[in-house]
Amino acid sequence: MLVTGGAGFIGSNIVDLLIEKNYEVCVIDSLIHGKRSNINPKAKFYEVDIRDKKVIEVFDEYRPDFVVHNAAQISVSNSVKDPVNDADINIMGTINILEAAKKCNVKKIIYPASAAIFGEPVYLPIDEKHPLDMISGYGVSKHTVEHYLKVYKSLNNIDYVSLRYSNVYGPRQDSSGEGGVVAIFCEKMLNDESPFIYGDGEQIRDFVFVEDVAKANLLAIESNANGIMNICTNNKVTVNDLFETIRNVLGKDIKATYTSEREGDIKNSYMTYKKAKDSLGWQPETTIEEGLRKTIEYYKGIKQDNNN
Repeated sequence: MLVTGGAGFIGSNIVDLLIEKNYEVCVIDSLIHGKRSNINPKAKFYEVDIRDKKVIEVFDEYRPDFVVHNAAQISVSNSVKDPVNDADINIMGTINILEAAKKCNVKKIIYPASAAIFGEPVYLPIDEKHPLDMISGYGVSKHTVEHYLKVYKSLNNIDYVSLRYSNVYGPRQDSSGEGGVVAIFCEKMLNDESPFIYGDGEQIRDFVFVEDVAKANLLAIESNANGIMNICTNNKVTVNDLFETIRNVLGKDIKATYTSEREGDIKNSYMTYKKAKDSLGWQPETTIEEGLRKTIEYYKGIKQDNNN
């Protein structure tokens, strides 16, 4: 098993689950965003950028049957500022991985896509047939890879599952990343600071816990399923609800600071996981309260380590 981006937030959680299930795991990560401390000590690690020619050497040495391709440029705003870099990493880097997979006869690739490809929803909940309306280079690059996966399946018989995530949260999430509102709220409130809420806070989002996301990857590997499916909860959580839940778990009397809406923010978005349930036998198991408690405990531990 080879996991790209295995030192990152989602990737490292997937690696941990795979090793727990007794898979032999190799990790490729450039450590540009990933952290060495996230890497499971039982995984074999190569510090390599997915765009590097050394990728084929790693594949040739390790000969994986399965690839979980998590490495990516993940910032929506950076994709707007520098679309060339976004495309270089997310599209060209992925083609480099696909070429290595072809040469080494990889059986299947699991790929994390994104709800960013849908744009402003025309109906809710969003299913896999929902029209696509990308409003950033990031959305374009993440969806473009789905076309390449289909082509490599057709030409080279490499199976694939593209998992379109809603808002993933949990331990190891970086508050500086896109969609890291949970991490931002947790870090601010643990420091007794007031977090910002943009607009009226009634925006609806679909928050899925990272451990459930890792299980979806495991099931995608172990199943015969192919194609595209949403990984989400189909639960409607407003930003205000999220703030209140975190505040209650922390037991802190902190008020949010409301500010103007951000241009380009989608008002309401949540997704259905029916296809993932039918194809993989997957469904979310972690409630938002349970997931937030686990997440907060993680950030409490980070804060304590920093204070020592």
